[in-house]
Amino acid sequence: MSDSVIFRRAVRADLEQIVAMFADDELGRMREDPTLPLDQRYTDAFDILDGDTNQFLLVGEQAGGVVAYLQITFIQHLSRLGGIRGQIESVRVALQFRGQGLGSALTREAIRLCAERRCSLVQLTTDVTREKTKTFYERLGFVASHHGMKLAVVESTLRK
Repeated sequence: MSDSVIFRRAVRADLEQIVAMFADDELGRMREDPTLPLDQRYTDAFDILDGDTNQFLLVGEQAGGVVAYLQITFIQHLSRLGGIRGQIESVRVALQFRGQGLGSALTREAIRLCAERRCSLVQLTTDVTREKTKTFYERLGFVASHHGMKLAVVESTLRK
């Protein structure tokens, strides 16, 4: 990985590049819409997340462009002595930067931010069809200790 990648909090101007990364894989093509101008729902969601102190939208930037992204949600719990969990979601690395260690560096930065917030646990999910992704997270020390389940409440697409 190039040393010229810097990690920082995302700003609204990064949104087009972030959504383009969401749409640039086999699952994202089915559920994202990178068409410009972006659907207002992306901007609305960004504004809500950006204003929430329990959210951190992390980007990796190189040469003025966003090349990696993930979202951390800090979840306060009563269990584990009132501990905080860091939930990592929507991890993306731009196609041309994959396989260079950027995903590992991005995830380590997220873990560092979770430690800074005094999280007792960092957790994430990955789609069961992404077997290589599961192996990637295991190499970083994550353990598949629970079975996750989801229920789609509203069936919709991003396209109008």
